[in-house]
Amino acid sequence: MEKKEFLYEGKAKKIYKTEDPNLLIAEYKDSATAFDAIKKATIEGKGVLNNTIASFFFELLNKNSVPTHFVKKLSDREMLIKKVKIIPVEVVVRNLAAGSIVKRLGIKKETLFNPPLIEFFLKNDELHDPLICESHIYALNLATKEDIKIMKELALKVNEILKDFMKKQGIILVDFKLEFGKTDDGQIILADEISPDTCRFWDEKTKESLDKDRFRFDLGDLIEGYKKVLERIQGEDDNAKS
Repeated sequence: MEKKEFLYEGKAKKIYKTEDPNLLIAEYKDSATAFDAIKKATIEGKGVLNNTIASFFFELLNKNSVPTHFVKKLSDREMLIKKVKIIPVEVVVRNLAAGSIVKRLGIKKETLFNPPLIEFFLKNDELHDPLICESHIYALNLATKEDIKIMKELALKVNEILKDFMKKQGIILVDFKLEFGKTDDGQIILADEISPDTCRFWDEKTKESLDKDRFRFDLGDLIEGYKKVLERIQGEDDNAKS
């Protein structure tokens, strides 16, 4: 699939057209950002790791009947994806308390949420992606009740698949952010990416962060953490093949 016209650039990816109007190419960058891009850096090799990890997770979800925009991995930094219209609502699933919710609600870190907690955030950089409720979503015409029902069901299904899979690798899936989009025929599918940029992963034994918190809070070398995630999931894949 040939890369054509450049469409737009986000914090972590560049998007290009292809000869097929329904397919795009996502190119993963080496950029790292935190705190609304107040903290930023270029970290060599990050894009390759995120593309590889995201491709693995999308393939895992596709095999488990979760509809995603992922078609195939094209190169170290590129994946072929379906064109969708992004729903401007970020869905966060929390299994344990960490990050912003600890500060917002005064919850003790590592508090277990059973069932998992779902939160919604408005996808708007200028407003700093504020927390919103379902009533806000409907009032702002961001999505319908049926859309949100589907998104919540898919988010919880993704959580169960990834949580169980990562537990086998000795990694705790603490929380993660998802974005969804609609295809031309109106189907809601998982979009964006699933990687250590969008998930909190902790080592089950040591509680070491293996995600972007390493960059946010200077907890260690980011590439080292991402490599640990990749090595463990690839090791599981290799075992499955042998």
